[in-house]
Amino acid sequence: MSWIYWTIITIAALAVFLHLRRTHKERDALLLEKEIIFNFVHDVSEAFAESTNGVPQTDYLLKRVLFYAQQTVKARAGAIYFREPDGDTLRVRAVSGLFPPIAGGAANEPEPGSGFFQCVETMARDQSARAGEGIVGIVAAQGVPLLIEDAERDPRVPRFRSEFLQIQSILLVPMRFQNTVLGVLVVVNRIDDAPFIQADLNLLQALADQASVTIYYAKFNEELDKKRVLDDDLRVARRIQMALLPTKIPQAPGLEIAAFSVPAREIGGDFYDFVAIDDEHIGLTIADVSGKGVTGAILMSICRSVFRAHAPGCLSPGAVLKAINRIIVGDIHEDMFISMLYCILNTRTAEITLACAGHPRPLLISAGGQAVPVEAAGVAIGLVDADMFDRRLQEAIVRLQPGDLWVLFTDGVTEAMNAEHKEWGLANLQRAVLADARAESAASPEVKRSAYFKASTGPVPPKAGGASAIVTRVRQELLAFAGDVAQYDDMTLVVVNRFQG
Repeated sequence: MSWIYWTIITIAALAVFLHLRRTHKERDALLLEKEIIFNFVHDVSEAFAESTNGVPQTDYLLKRVLFYAQQTVKARAGAIYFREPDGDTLRVRAVSGLFPPIAGGAANEPEPGSGFFQCVETMARDQSARAGEGIVGIVAAQGVPLLIEDAERDPRVPRFRSEFLQIQSILLVPMRFQNTVLGVLVVVNRIDDAPFIQADLNLLQALADQASVTIYYAKFNEELDKKRVLDDDLRVARRIQMALLPTKIPQAPGLEIAAFSVPAREIGGDFYDFVAIDDEHIGLTIADVSGKGVTGAILMSICRSVFRAHAPGCLSPGAVLKAINRIIVGDIHEDMFISMLYCILNTRTAEITLACAGHPRPLLISAGGQAVPVEAAGVAIGLVDADMFDRRLQEAIVRLQPGDLWVLFTDGVTEAMNAEHKEWGLANLQRAVLADARAESAASPEVKRSAYFKASTGPVPPKAGGASAIVTRVRQELLAFAGDVAQYDDMTLVVVNRFQG
């Protein structure tokens, strides 16, 4: 019986030894994983602070993350699909090794040879995955990892003729930050030709989760840097644009002109201008570019330059607008146009000749308070070819009687919105114009606190009475109506007053 006893003791000791050995291996594996993750986080954190030599920091970090991920699970190739700004599309932002184009396959698979590697990488980068579609899109949409040990038998994995592109095993893990999936980290084929296992998946997911925090803030910092640069550019553009508005308003005996402009954004698409045509005629124009921001400001500057080049010496407002359209129509974007009104004022007779290119009709307001919109046919600049524009444009003539007002405005004035989503409207404009022009011209404290009051621009003569007082009152009432509500269109007004007597 002793031999049985010793056999049992030996087997038990062997079992304990094997258990301890297995436990030690598991402990060593966990320690190794811990060390890998620690080193990975340390290296990625250092990369976050390093100079990227002109490469966007997000791309730089993604390459570093992919390098460590590939080394950690001993993968032959890998890629990171990152979300595009639309939030639904994912594209390759980092690739390593001979990574096959798994998002869309390869209908025209390149043949191995010179340029094969570059061609495959280009195919992978050119393809996109949509959330919920394909293995990349499913991982992105669901936010859960995917391990396919035998990819050759899985119908979800694309097939390739070239043995260099064939996928034996594949790992996909979401790069998650809080409740957002930033992208999908993908690796294919272990270098020892063994399939990936659950331990590889767990380790890769841990690395991806750690990296996602750093990448999220790198992306956030990039957006902040871009905004700072854009803000600086906008401030410079704003100063340039303000320099383009007239600093002095022409006056004539018996007549007074005043104006203001309030941009809806840092820089706007509205402008007004005055030009001396000859000793007896003054040109007045007001325009509204459909695009706002930098694009609208650039087009506004071009339009103003062309206007300044053609208006002096020309007594036909229609001819000037036709010249502007001929120059601009060939280069303007299809979704942009310019509404423009140009008037020529005879300072001796108070006669006005006008041409209107799709702009809101000006108002002729008599001394008795009757407001009449003046019609002049025409289509906006840039919408049609030169021949059609010329055929549609017509001139009109009006004469200001003593006490009359001539009011030009952009639709941002009448379409200004308040907090209740109500428009100011043409009726309020007419009422403000007809109000007592000699009333207190200083803005109320409420209006002065308005963000739009602080943003308003344009020379407004300070003296009370006539056009200057009317413009001041209209601006006050308009800005008080809008309050601090962000407007979607610039607001510009020009008023001509013929004094009585």
